[in-house]
Amino acid sequence: MQASPLSRRSAIFLLMATVNIGLMPMAHGEAPVPDAIVGTWEADDGTVKLDMFKAGAEFQARMLYGNEIVEADNVTFKKDAKNPDPTLRSRSLKNIVFITGLHWENGEWSGGSIYDASSGRTYNCKAAVKDGKMHLRGYLGLPAMGQTRTFHRVRG
Repeated sequence: MQASPLSRRSAIFLLMATVNIGLMPMAHGEAPVPDAIVGTWEADDGTVKLDMFKAGAEFQARMLYGNEIVEADNVTFKKDAKNPDPTLRSRSLKNIVFITGLHWENGEWSGGSIYDASSGRTYNCKAAVKDGKMHLRGYLGLPAMGQTRTFHRVRG
């Protein structure tokens, strides 16, 4: 007995759909692992470059470059003049650790704080890596009350 073309076509379609579903995670990247955030990242608009690193059980970031932390010559780093701690106001903003306390949980890094040297304020923050991009969200109170910056990994 010969199978009808429609059922053969259906079987091929079903096979192709099954194969595509199995390959989908590879096409979109695998779920991030805790250390996936470690490395050098640059904001997609080029205004900030940072170095994410692991310090004990938490993840932190050091500011390598930021148009808000350098003088008009784009070389000399400003002083931390707006820091709420008067003893830190004379320190250079070069390589300061401005993100602290990020912990890996449920596919994202959360529970951190981010220091904004241009205002002297500290905000809550969290981060996620998706499709090779890091999405860093700073917020006050609730995550919905904040701003997300997107970064790409810097090679070499």
